[in-house]
Amino acid sequence: MTDSPASSSHDAAERAREMAASADTGGRQLTGYPKRLILLLAFAWSAFQLWIASPLPYMLGVGVFGATEARSIHLAFALVLAFLSYPAFKRSPKERVPLPDWAMALVAAFAAMYLYMFYDQLANRPGNPITQDVVVGILGLVLLLEGTRRALGPPLMIVAMVFLGYSLAGPYMPGMLAHRGVSFEALINHQWLTSQGVFGIALGVSTSFVFLFVLFGALLEKAGAGNYFIKVAFSMLGHYRGGPAKAAVVASGLTGLISGSSIANTVTTGTFTIPMMKKVGFSSTKAGAIEVGASVNGQIMPPVMGAAAFLMVEYVGIPYVDVIKHAFLPAVISYIALLYIVHLEAMKSGMSGLKSTNPPKPWLQKVLGFLTGLIGIMALATGVYYGLGWLKPLLGDATPWIVGLLLAVVYILLLKLGSNYPPLEHDHPDSDITELPQTRPTVMVGLHFLLPVIVLVWCLMVERLSPGLSAFWATVMMVIIMLTQRPIDAFFRQEGQFGQAARAGVHDVWMGMVDGARNMVGIGIATATAGIIVGAVSQTGVGLVLADLVEQLSMGSLMLMLLLTAVLSLILGMGLPTTANYIVVSALLAPVIVQLGQQQGLLVPLIAVHLFVFYFGIMADVTPPVGLASFAAAAISGADPIRTGFQAFWYSLRTAALPFLFIFNTDLLLINVDLWHGILIFIVATLAMLIFAAATQGWFITRSRWYETVLLLVIAFTLFRPGYWQDKIVPPWQDLPPAQMAQALEQAGPGDNVRVAIDGIDDYGQPTHFVVEIPPIEGANGQEKLDNLGLMLREDGNKTLVDMVTWGSEAKELGFDLDQTITAVRLPADRFAKEWLWLPALGVLGLIIALQNRRRRKHAASREAATA
Repeated sequence: MTDSPASSSHDAAERAREMAASADTGGRQLTGYPKRLILLLAFAWSAFQLWIASPLPYMLGVGVFGATEARSIHLAFALVLAFLSYPAFKRSPKERVPLPDWAMALVAAFAAMYLYMFYDQLANRPGNPITQDVVVGILGLVLLLEGTRRALGPPLMIVAMVFLGYSLAGPYMPGMLAHRGVSFEALINHQWLTSQGVFGIALGVSTSFVFLFVLFGALLEKAGAGNYFIKVAFSMLGHYRGGPAKAAVVASGLTGLISGSSIANTVTTGTFTIPMMKKVGFSSTKAGAIEVGASVNGQIMPPVMGAAAFLMVEYVGIPYVDVIKHAFLPAVISYIALLYIVHLEAMKSGMSGLKSTNPPKPWLQKVLGFLTGLIGIMALATGVYYGLGWLKPLLGDATPWIVGLLLAVVYILLLKLGSNYPPLEHDHPDSDITELPQTRPTVMVGLHFLLPVIVLVWCLMVERLSPGLSAFWATVMMVIIMLTQRPIDAFFRQEGQFGQAARAGVHDVWMGMVDGARNMVGIGIATATAGIIVGAVSQTGVGLVLADLVEQLSMGSLMLMLLLTAVLSLILGMGLPTTANYIVVSALLAPVIVQLGQQQGLLVPLIAVHLFVFYFGIMADVTPPVGLASFAAAAISGADPIRTGFQAFWYSLRTAALPFLFIFNTDLLLINVDLWHGILIFIVATLAMLIFAAATQGWFITRSRWYETVLLLVIAFTLFRPGYWQDKIVPPWQDLPPAQMAQALEQAGPGDNVRVAIDGIDDYGQPTHFVVEIPPIEGANGQEKLDNLGLMLREDGNKTLVDMVTWGSEAKELGFDLDQTITAVRLPADRFAKEWLWLPALGVLGLIIALQNRRRRKHAASREAATA
C-alpha cells in the first residue's frame, strides 16, 4: 500500500521542519525537566537582552552592565544552550542530555562568565595573565570551538583553529607568511581576556543589536504575521500567470523582514508555497529554487537585514540608517527581478494562475486604485511626520505618553476594523486550494501587525535612535499586541472566553521569547568564533600578508580582485554561515579592495565593498553542495537538493551581478544622490535588471536567439553603467601638471572634485601609490583654497612635493603627508551627460522587442493553422 500524495507531502514538510530545527535550534527532542530548563534558559536570555537594551537600568540605577560584561553573559547563554540542544554526533542520544554535555555546558558558562565575574581583577592586570586566567582561557576556547562544531558544523571551527595555529607557528611559516609569532599566554590573553578576540566587535554587535532584531522577528512570527503576509501575497498575486510562485516571492520577502534565518524562512513559507507552485506547473526543482532565491534574499531587505548589516555599522563607522539607505535600492531591484524571472518561467511553460474570488476590475481601475492607496499612505505619513514635529515642542516631556496613547487608539481601531472580516486561518499545505481569498478582507484583518514595523522604522529613521533601542521599543509594541490582540478581538467579535484568549496571548509571548533566543544560538556562537579570526588578524598582521598575496594574484586588476573576493566568499560560504563569512572576508579583503581602487583612480566607498562581501556571503545558504536552504526546500519539494541549489544559484545571478555594478556605479547605493536623481536611477536600474534577467533566462517576449541574448546583456550593462562607454568616447579627466594644483582648485566648478595622484611611503615603510579626491574648498582663489585645505607644496626640480600638512586639516584626513610626491592633478572634463547613452540602448531594445513580437505572432499563427 503506497502513501497518498498528501501524506508524502506532509512527511516532506515535517522533514524540512526537522532540518530547520536541527540547523537553527538544535536536534534534541527533550521532555520533562531538561526541556523545561532549556525553555527557561532561553526565556531568561531574551529577558536579559531586553533588560540591557531598555532605559530601565539607567533610570533605576540597577543592573547596569558594561559592554564586555554583557558580551560575557551573552556568550554564556549561547554556549549553554548549544551544549544542551545540539548532540555531539549523529549517533548521540536526542531524547536526553548526557552527563558530559551537562559538564561541558557548566564549564563553558563559567569560562564565558569569567570576564564578568573577575572583571575588576582582570582590569588591574592587563596583558599580564596569571595561571588561572590562562587555564580558563584554554577551556573557553576549546569549548567554544566544540560548540561551534555542534551548532554550525566543522568548517568554521577548522578555519578558527587554522588561525590559532598560525598565531603560534609564525616563525616556522614559509616565505611571506612568516611572522615573529606570539607566546601561548599572549595568545590566550588576546583571544579570551581582552575585547580584541572572542569578546570583540562581532560578539558586541550580536549582543547589542542582532539579538533584539531576531527576537522581534520571532515574536512577530508567533503573533501570526508570517501567516498574514503569506495570505496577503496569495490574495493579491495568486491569480496571475504562475501566481503562486509570484506570491511566494513576495511572501518570502515580507517574511525575510522579520526572520533571522534564511533556512527558517524557507521552511516557514515553503511548506505552503512550494506545493502550490507545483500544482500550477512548476517542476519540483524550480519550485524549490524559487523559494530559496526569495527566502535567502530576505537577509538583504531593509529595514531588518541580517546580522552582518549590524556589523557594518561598526566596521564601516556609519549609522544603521545609512546602511539601510545604501542597501535599499539593490534589494528592491533584486526582488523585482526575481518576480520577473518567475513570470518568464511561467510564460515558457504556458502556465495560468489560480481562480480569484476578487470581483473583476479593468486594469485602469486597478492602477488608479493602487495610486490612490499609495498617495493616501504618503499623505498620511507626511501628516504624521510633520504633525508630530509640530506637537513635540508643544507637548515637551509628555510627548512619549501622548504618542503612546495615539498609537494605542490606532491599534484598537485597526482591531475593530479587522473584526468586521473573517479571521485568518492557517491553511495546511496539502489542502486543495482552487480559489484564492479576497484581497480586501485578507489585508484588513491583520493591519495591526504593521504597527511594530512602523514603530521600528520611525525610531530608526526619524527619531534616529540606536538600532538596539529602536528594536527594543518595537519589541515592546509587539509584546503588547500579542498579549491583547486575542482578548480585544474576542470582545469585538462578541465571542466571550476572554480568559482563554488572554492565556493564549501569554503563551504566544513565552514561546516567541523562547524561539527568539534559540534562533540566536548559532549567530551568537558564530560571531564569537569569528572573533578568533579577527583577533588573529590583528595580533599577527596576517591581513597585510594576505592582502599582498591577493593583490599579486589579481595582478593589480580591480575587477580580478573583485572576482577573487567573490570566489573566496562562495568557497567559504559552503561551510560558514553568512555572518561568519562576512566577518572573515571583510576583515581580510575589504581594505585591500579600497586601496587597490585608490591606486587605479577608482575611489570605492567602504560601504560599497562591505555590501559586496555581504551579498556574496548570503549565497552561503544557496551554494551547492552545502547550501542548507536548498536542502530544506528540496526536502519539501521532493527534488534533488544539489539540482535545486544549482537552479537557485542560477536564479540568484541577478543578486551576484548587482555587487559588481554598484562598485563601479555607486549611484545604485544612493551615495551623493538627490531625490529626483534617485527615482530616475531606480527606474532605469530596475529596467536594466529585468533585461539582464531576460537574457539569463533566454526568454524575453518569446525565446531569444543567441545574438538577442548578447544584445540584451549589452543593453543591461549600458543602462547600469553608461559611464563606461562615455569614458571610451570622451576622457573623464583633464590632466594638469602637478605644479598647477592651486590653479586646478581655482578652475574647479562649484560641485567638482579634484583628483590628485600621490606617491609616498605607507605606515610600514613600503612604497605606495594612491589617489585622493578633494571636495570643493572655500576660498577666493586657488592659493587660498590650497591654504584652507591645509596643504603647502614645494618644487624640487621637476617634482612637486608635499612640504607641510596642517594638523587636523582636511588634507590630513584625505591622506596627504610630508614629502609625498604629487604625480598627477586631474579636473573633471567638460563632457556630455552620461545618461544620453541610455537612448541608443533603448533604441536597440525597441528593435529586439519588434523582432520578438513578429516572431511570436508568426508562431501563434502557425499554431492556429495547425489546430484548424
